[in-house]
Amino acid sequence: MTDGSSINRLMEKVVPDEVYHLAAQSHVRVSFDIPEYTGDVTGLGALRILDAIKETKVKAKFYQASSSEMFGDTTLVPQTEKTPFHPCSPYACAKVYAYHLTINYREAYGIFACNGILFNHESPRRGETFVTRKIARGVARIKAGLDKHLYLGNLEAKRDWGYAPEYVDAMWRMLQQKKPDDYVIATGESRTVREFVEAAFGHVGLDWKKHVRIDPRYYRPTEVSYLLGDASKARRALKWKPKTTFRELVRLMVDAEVSALSKN
Repeated sequence: MTDGSSINRLMEKVVPDEVYHLAAQSHVRVSFDIPEYTGDVTGLGALRILDAIKETKVKAKFYQASSSEMFGDTTLVPQTEKTPFHPCSPYACAKVYAYHLTINYREAYGIFACNGILFNHESPRRGETFVTRKIARGVARIKAGLDKHLYLGNLEAKRDWGYAPEYVDAMWRMLQQKKPDDYVIATGESRTVREFVEAAFGHVGLDWKKHVRIDPRYYRPTEVSYLLGDASKARRALKWKPKTTFRELVRLMVDAEVSALSKN
Protein backbone atom coordinates (compact mmCIF):
# COMPACT_ATOMS: atom_id res chain seq x y z
CA MET A 1 0.00 0.00 0.00
CA THR A 2 3.01 2.32 0.21
CA ASP A 3 4.26 1.62 -3.33
CA GLY A 4 2.18 3.29 -6.02
CA SER A 5 4.20 1.90 -8.95
CA SER A 6 3.57 -1.67 -7.80
CA ILE A 7 -0.17 -1.00 -7.56
CA ASN A 8 -0.15 0.47 -11.08
CA ARG A 9 1.60 -2.62 -12.47
CA LEU A 10 -0.85 -4.93 -10.70
CA MET A 11 -3.79 -2.97 -12.08
CA GLU A 12 -2.45 -3.28 -15.63
CA LYS A 13 -1.70 -6.98 -15.20
CA VAL A 14 -4.94 -8.08 -13.51
CA VAL A 15 -7.36 -5.63 -15.19
CA PRO A 16 -9.96 -6.16 -12.44
CA ASP A 17 -13.68 -5.60 -12.81
CA GLU A 18 -14.03 -4.75 -9.12
CA VAL A 19 -11.51 -3.56 -6.52
CA TYR A 20 -12.31 -4.00 -2.83
CA HIS A 21 -9.89 -1.85 -0.87
CA LEU A 22 -9.76 -3.32 2.64
CA ALA A 23 -6.04 -2.89 3.34
CA ALA A 24 -5.04 -0.60 6.22
CA GLN A 25 -3.22 -0.21 9.47
CA SER A 26 -6.59 -0.84 11.04
CA HIS A 27 -5.99 -0.88 14.79
CA VAL A 28 -7.27 2.33 16.38
CA ARG A 29 -5.17 2.14 19.55
CA VAL A 30 -2.00 1.33 17.61
CA SER A 31 -2.56 4.33 15.33
CA PHE A 32 -1.71 6.64 18.24
CA ASP A 33 1.71 4.97 18.46
CA ILE A 34 2.46 4.98 14.71
CA PRO A 35 0.41 7.89 13.29
CA GLU A 36 2.66 8.58 10.29
CA TYR A 37 2.66 4.97 9.13
CA THR A 38 -1.12 4.81 9.67
CA GLY A 39 -1.63 7.92 7.53
CA ASP A 40 0.59 6.54 4.78
CA VAL A 41 -1.05 3.11 4.58
CA THR A 42 -4.64 3.89 5.54
CA GLY A 43 -4.98 7.33 3.92
CA LEU A 44 -2.51 7.56 1.05
CA GLY A 45 -2.98 3.87 0.27
CA ALA A 46 -6.50 4.62 -0.96
CA LEU A 47 -5.15 7.48 -3.07
CA ARG A 48 -2.61 5.18 -4.73
CA ILE A 49 -5.29 2.66 -5.75
CA LEU A 50 -7.69 5.33 -7.01
CA ASP A 51 -4.93 6.99 -8.97
CA ALA A 52 -3.86 3.63 -10.43
CA ILE A 53 -7.41 3.13 -11.72
CA LYS A 54 -7.36 6.62 -13.22
CA GLU A 55 -3.90 6.36 -14.79
CA THR A 56 -4.29 2.84 -16.22
CA LYS A 57 -7.85 3.61 -17.43
CA VAL A 58 -9.00 0.21 -16.13
CA LYS A 59 -12.81 0.10 -16.05
CA ALA A 60 -12.91 -1.15 -12.47
CA LYS A 61 -15.52 -0.42 -9.84
CA PHE A 62 -13.93 0.63 -6.55
CA TYR A 63 -15.02 -0.06 -2.98
CA GLN A 64 -13.48 1.93 -0.13
CA ALA A 65 -13.65 0.43 3.35
CA SER A 66 -14.71 3.48 5.33
CA SER A 67 -15.28 3.21 9.07
CA SER A 68 -17.73 4.19 11.77
CA GLU A 69 -14.67 5.51 13.64
CA MET A 70 -14.88 8.53 11.31
CA PHE A 71 -17.90 9.74 13.29
CA GLY A 72 -15.77 9.79 16.42
CA ASP A 73 -17.23 11.45 19.48
CA THR A 74 -20.30 12.77 17.69
CA THR A 75 -23.34 13.79 19.72
CA LEU A 76 -25.71 12.81 16.91
CA VAL A 77 -27.29 9.38 17.38
CA PRO A 78 -27.82 7.29 15.33
CA GLN A 79 -25.21 8.01 12.69
CA THR A 80 -26.24 8.13 9.02
CA GLU A 81 -24.59 9.00 5.72
CA LYS A 82 -25.28 12.68 6.50
CA THR A 83 -23.80 12.76 10.03
CA PRO A 84 -20.72 15.06 10.23
CA PHE A 85 -17.41 13.40 11.01
CA HIS A 86 -15.44 14.08 14.20
CA PRO A 87 -12.50 11.63 14.04
CA CYS A 88 -10.79 10.89 17.36
CA SER A 89 -7.69 8.95 16.29
CA PRO A 90 -4.99 9.03 13.61
CA TYR A 91 -6.70 5.96 12.11
CA ALA A 92 -10.05 7.72 11.90
CA CYS A 93 -8.45 10.86 10.43
CA ALA A 94 -6.78 8.76 7.73
CA LYS A 95 -10.11 7.07 6.94
CA VAL A 96 -11.83 10.46 6.59
CA TYR A 97 -9.14 11.50 4.09
CA ALA A 98 -9.67 8.29 2.08
CA TYR A 99 -13.45 8.75 2.24
CA HIS A 100 -13.32 12.22 0.69
CA LEU A 101 -10.76 11.10 -1.91
CA THR A 102 -13.15 8.36 -3.02
CA ILE A 103 -15.89 10.92 -3.57
CA ASN A 104 -13.44 13.31 -5.27
CA TYR A 105 -12.26 10.69 -7.78
CA ARG A 106 -15.86 9.68 -8.41
CA GLU A 107 -16.86 13.25 -9.21
CA ALA A 108 -13.66 14.37 -10.93
CA TYR A 109 -12.88 11.32 -13.09
CA GLY A 110 -16.14 9.41 -13.33
CA ILE A 111 -14.81 6.35 -11.49
CA PHE A 112 -17.48 4.05 -10.08
CA ALA A 113 -16.35 4.49 -6.47
CA CYS A 114 -18.33 3.71 -3.31
CA ASN A 115 -17.72 4.25 0.39
CA GLY A 116 -19.04 1.58 2.71
CA ILE A 117 -19.22 3.18 6.16
CA LEU A 118 -19.17 -0.08 8.05
CA PHE A 119 -19.72 -0.23 11.78
CA ASN A 120 -17.86 -2.87 13.79
CA HIS A 121 -18.08 -6.23 12.04
CA GLU A 122 -16.69 -9.28 13.79
CA SER A 123 -16.01 -12.96 13.22
CA PRO A 124 -13.63 -15.68 14.48
CA ARG A 125 -11.10 -14.30 11.97
CA ARG A 126 -10.84 -10.95 13.77
CA GLY A 127 -7.30 -10.03 14.83
CA GLU A 128 -6.35 -11.21 18.31
CA THR A 129 -5.63 -7.68 19.55
CA PHE A 130 -9.15 -6.44 18.79
CA VAL A 131 -11.38 -6.43 21.84
CA THR A 132 -14.04 -8.90 20.62
CA ARG A 133 -11.53 -11.58 19.61
CA LYS A 134 -9.46 -10.83 22.71
CA ILE A 135 -12.50 -11.44 24.90
CA ALA A 136 -13.53 -14.63 23.08
CA ARG A 137 -10.00 -15.99 23.21
CA GLY A 138 -9.61 -15.03 26.86
CA VAL A 139 -12.84 -16.78 27.80
CA ALA A 140 -11.72 -19.99 26.08
CA ARG A 141 -8.32 -19.95 27.79
CA ILE A 142 -9.82 -19.26 31.23
CA LYS A 143 -12.41 -21.99 30.72
CA ALA A 144 -9.60 -24.40 29.81
CA GLY A 145 -7.65 -23.43 32.92
CA LEU A 146 -4.77 -21.87 30.96
CA ASP A 147 -5.32 -18.32 32.26
CA LYS A 148 -6.96 -16.83 35.32
CA HIS A 149 -7.56 -13.25 34.24
CA LEU A 150 -8.42 -11.16 31.17
CA TYR A 151 -7.11 -7.59 31.05
CA LEU A 152 -9.25 -4.97 29.28
CA GLY A 153 -9.65 -1.19 29.03
CA ASN A 154 -12.87 0.83 28.86
CA LEU A 155 -15.86 -1.46 29.48
CA GLU A 156 -18.40 1.31 28.92
CA ALA A 157 -17.58 2.05 25.26
CA LYS A 158 -20.64 1.30 23.13
CA ARG A 159 -20.41 -0.23 19.68
CA ASP A 160 -22.75 -1.41 16.95
CA TRP A 161 -21.48 -4.97 16.35
CA GLY A 162 -22.42 -7.10 13.35
CA TYR A 163 -21.27 -10.31 11.66
CA ALA A 164 -18.50 -9.79 9.09
CA PRO A 165 -19.71 -12.18 6.31
CA GLU A 166 -23.01 -10.31 6.13
CA TYR A 167 -21.14 -7.00 5.84
CA VAL A 168 -19.02 -8.36 2.98
CA ASP A 169 -22.25 -9.18 1.18
CA ALA A 170 -23.22 -5.51 1.59
CA MET A 171 -19.89 -4.45 0.04
CA TRP A 172 -20.59 -6.59 -3.01
CA ARG A 173 -24.12 -5.23 -3.33
CA MET A 174 -22.79 -1.65 -3.48
CA LEU A 175 -20.77 -2.41 -6.60
CA GLN A 176 -23.75 -4.08 -8.32
CA GLN A 177 -25.82 -0.86 -8.35
CA LYS A 178 -26.33 1.25 -11.46
CA LYS A 179 -24.78 4.33 -9.84
CA PRO A 180 -22.04 4.63 -7.21
CA ASP A 181 -23.00 5.94 -3.77
CA ASP A 182 -22.03 5.81 -0.09
CA TYR A 183 -23.76 3.63 2.50
CA VAL A 184 -23.80 3.06 6.26
CA ILE A 185 -23.80 -0.64 7.13
CA ALA A 186 -24.84 -1.41 10.72
CA THR A 187 -27.25 -3.41 12.87
CA GLY A 188 -28.92 -0.42 14.51
CA GLU A 189 -28.23 -1.90 17.95
CA SER A 190 -25.44 -0.69 20.26
CA ARG A 191 -23.91 -2.67 23.13
CA THR A 192 -21.18 -1.92 25.66
CA VAL A 193 -17.93 -3.84 25.92
CA ARG A 194 -19.22 -4.90 29.32
CA GLU A 195 -22.26 -6.54 27.69
CA PHE A 196 -19.98 -8.41 25.28
CA VAL A 197 -17.92 -9.62 28.25
CA GLU A 198 -21.02 -10.72 30.17
CA ALA A 199 -22.41 -12.63 27.19
CA ALA A 200 -19.08 -14.30 26.39
CA PHE A 201 -18.33 -15.50 29.92
CA GLY A 202 -21.97 -16.41 30.50
CA HIS A 203 -21.95 -18.63 27.40
CA VAL A 204 -19.42 -20.96 29.06
CA GLY A 205 -20.90 -20.69 32.55
CA LEU A 206 -18.33 -18.35 34.09
CA ASP A 207 -18.75 -15.22 36.23
CA TRP A 208 -16.85 -12.50 34.36
CA LYS A 209 -16.36 -10.39 37.50
CA LYS A 210 -14.04 -13.04 38.93
CA HIS A 211 -11.74 -12.93 35.92
CA VAL A 212 -11.77 -9.49 34.24
CA ARG A 213 -9.23 -6.88 35.31
CA ILE A 214 -8.96 -3.28 34.07
CA ASP A 215 -5.57 -2.17 32.74
CA PRO A 216 -5.07 1.57 31.95
CA ARG A 217 -2.71 0.60 29.10
CA TYR A 218 -5.73 -0.30 26.99
CA TYR A 219 -7.42 3.11 27.25
CA ARG A 220 -7.16 5.36 24.21
CA PRO A 221 -5.92 8.98 24.50
CA THR A 222 -9.30 10.03 23.08
CA GLU A 223 -12.20 7.61 23.37
CA VAL A 224 -15.16 7.13 21.05
CA SER A 225 -17.92 6.46 23.52
CA TYR A 226 -21.08 5.71 21.55
CA LEU A 227 -21.49 4.43 17.99
CA LEU A 228 -24.88 3.42 16.62
CA GLY A 229 -25.54 3.15 12.89
CA ASP A 230 -28.69 3.70 10.85
CA ALA A 231 -28.55 1.49 7.74
CA SER A 232 -31.95 2.55 6.39
CA LYS A 233 -30.47 3.65 3.07
CA ALA A 234 -28.79 0.26 2.57
CA ARG A 235 -32.01 -1.52 3.44
CA ARG A 236 -33.86 0.45 0.77
CA ALA A 237 -31.29 0.63 -2.01
CA LEU A 238 -29.27 -2.57 -1.51
CA LYS A 239 -32.06 -4.74 -0.07
CA TRP A 240 -29.61 -5.57 2.71
CA LYS A 241 -30.24 -6.24 6.38
CA PRO A 242 -28.30 -7.95 9.19
CA LYS A 243 -29.35 -11.45 10.19
CA THR A 244 -27.06 -12.51 13.04
CA THR A 245 -28.03 -11.20 16.49
CA PHE A 246 -25.59 -9.84 19.03
CA ARG A 247 -25.76 -12.92 21.26
CA GLU A 248 -25.41 -15.26 18.28
CA LEU A 249 -22.30 -13.34 17.24
CA VAL A 250 -20.78 -13.63 20.72
CA ARG A 251 -21.56 -17.35 20.90
CA LEU A 252 -20.04 -18.22 17.52
CA MET A 253 -16.86 -16.29 18.34
CA VAL A 254 -16.46 -17.98 21.73
CA ASP A 255 -17.31 -21.42 20.31
CA ALA A 256 -14.67 -20.99 17.59
CA GLU A 257 -12.00 -20.22 20.23
CA VAL A 258 -13.04 -23.14 22.43
CA SER A 259 -12.93 -25.46 19.40
CA ALA A 260 -9.54 -24.22 18.24
CA LEU A 261 -8.11 -24.63 21.74
CA SER A 262 -9.44 -28.18 22.10
CA LYS A 263 -7.87 -29.17 18.74
CA ASN A 264 -4.52 -27.81 19.83
